Amino acid sequence: MSKLVIVGTVAFDAIETPFGKTDKILGGAATYIGLAASQFEVDSAIVSVVGGDFPKEYLSMLEEKGMDISALEVVEDGKTFFWSGKYHNDMNSRDTLVTELNVLADFQPVVPESYKDAEVVMLGNLHPLVQLSVIEQMKQPKLIMLDTMNFWMDNTWNDLMKVIGKVNVLTINDEEARQLTKEYSLVLAAQKIMKMGPEYVAIKKGEHGALLFYKEDIFFAPALPLEEVFDPTGAGDTFAGGFSGYLAKTGDYSFENMKNAIINGSALASFCVEKFGAEMLLKLDKEQLQHRLQQFKNLTQFDIELT
Repeated sequence: MSKLVIVGTVAFDAIETPFGKTDKILGGAATYIGLAASQFEVDSAIVSVVGGDFPKEYLSMLEEKGMDISALEVVEDGKTFFWSGKYHNDMNSRDTLVTELNVLADFQPVVPESYKDAEVVMLGNLHPLVQLSVIEQMKQPKLIMLDTMNFWMDNTWNDLMKVIGKVNVLTINDEEARQLTKEYSLVLAAQKIMKMGPEYVAIKKGEHGALLFYKEDIFFAPALPLEEVFDPTGAGDTFAGGFSGYLAKTGDYSFENMKNAIINGSALASFCVEKFGAEMLLKLDKEQLQHRLQQFKNLTQFDIELT
């Protein structure tokens, strides 16, 4: 089993969807990634920062899930990153109402010495220079995964290109892939992205599943049809956490094994959307995950009768 370094936000979210709204709840990219990866019992460390207002019970909860939080800096006189958003009726689009960087504005990540030899690095959505700093602290990781978004494309293009050139896997959604490459076709977009540096490109399509590209090969993972989608917040990060956690557990970074990883990521993301925030991930057990993986298998596999 490989070590996994997770970089990203640990935060507060306030969410409103057509099904209800919350006050401040646990959120952040690193939180979702870590909780998803914990399903595979990998040796993982979270590199992030929170303020003195961050509840101690949340820190304990992350530790209880098997995460090393020694690199989760607590700035006692600062406030934790806060995001608030409101989803439209289609649940695919949302409006950001509030973004407060707080302690994240001056965040200087420090990878623990005992994790600098980690084989897998999952760079959650953050400023590209923060992501680059983590890459430079690592010894010789076998797999670096990067998640980013349109905000960094709009505001930090040159820095983002430096990071993209150093990673093995890029995970973004379909809208971001099109913005990054100016290509509408996701096949052409993925080809362009691979020329930027990454060997693999995973394009998330929300309720329409995910695509994995490698050289000339393409793999499609469907999204499981659900009776109810309650809150999409964190689904993409959960997908990335399942993807990276599975790969860290197996230590197999081949295209064939990435197919398994992307299905595990999709299965975990399907739990995430069923309740507000990280509620489902916090109480998820292995039996539930195995049952959902079987549902994915039943959804996609059958013997085609050739005539």
